[in-house]
Amino acid sequence: MRRYSRITGTGSYLPPRRLTNADLVAELAAQGVETSDEWIVERTGIRARHFAAPEMASSDLGLEAAKNALAAAGVAAQDIDLIIVATSTPDMVFPSTAAILQHKLGAAGCPAFDVQAVCSGFIYALTVADAMIQTGTATRALVVGAEVFSRILDFKDRTTCVLFGDGAGAVVLEASDRPGILATDIHADGKHVGILCVPGHVSGGNVLGDPVLKMDGQAVFKLAVGVLEEAARATLAKAELSEADIDWLIPHQANIRIMQSTARKLKLPMDKVVVTVDQHGNTSAASIPLALDAAVRAGQVKQGQTLMLEGVGGGFTWGAVLLRF
Repeated sequence: MRRYSRITGTGSYLPPRRLTNADLVAELAAQGVETSDEWIVERTGIRARHFAAPEMASSDLGLEAAKNALAAAGVAAQDIDLIIVATSTPDMVFPSTAAILQHKLGAAGCPAFDVQAVCSGFIYALTVADAMIQTGTATRALVVGAEVFSRILDFKDRTTCVLFGDGAGAVVLEASDRPGILATDIHADGKHVGILCVPGHVSGGNVLGDPVLKMDGQAVFKLAVGVLEEAARATLAKAELSEADIDWLIPHQANIRIMQSTARKLKLPMDKVVVTVDQHGNTSAASIPLALDAAVRAGQVKQGQTLMLEGVGGGFTWGAVLLRF
């Protein structure tokens, strides 16, 4: 009998500090940076985001999301035999944020590691967990996306600092004899490194390079729309399904215009697209599981529906996961 993996629980967490566009505009104005609510909404669709307190790390956000996912699945932390955390803002250089999260959960013994594919990280992590479950290496996995992107923003650059927020999302993925994850498709092309990156690192106790986010917005937009359509179609082809079979598109929540363009290319109306970017901003690897959990808890996503998850991020990385919930 073939072995599959299914999502049995979802969870998410947003730090308490919520900044509307008006709040952020006021803070930026105090630093001599001019922008407006209208400018942000028109270009991105973002109206608010959450920022973590200085003492909160990615593992802390991930812990709360993980607890919610475990509760939803009816699973104890000790029953998890694989932990994968997708993050670009780890707690430390090493060990992995997954290992730190494992300790906070009290789930010692199972393999725990991070995946770094920026905003595609959750898609990559889910693909790896699915493969490990299919081969019998794991039976019950916790897959988390957690980010504190507010730590790597340049608040003098209005083209980037208004886009991002902090948060975490998580799913419990379990072995099943019924198909859950139907197909996956992941890619990368390193020649595009320069259009979205944080070009800094630590050496000899000092920061070398520039440790804040840099982005060529127009180049990212053009590339994102094309590769998201390609990944979605490739995933559908692998599962021998079509766009008409998709109940919900849950894309990376980066920019409403990218999401609208992708939906058009897939011939999907926007009422079949889960949108949280307006309230959460771009939370990188956390954005897809955050949106998924919000849709599940709102009663939008229901058992038996077919979901297309897709993301694109720095690297350049991109991918999609087609699943039956």
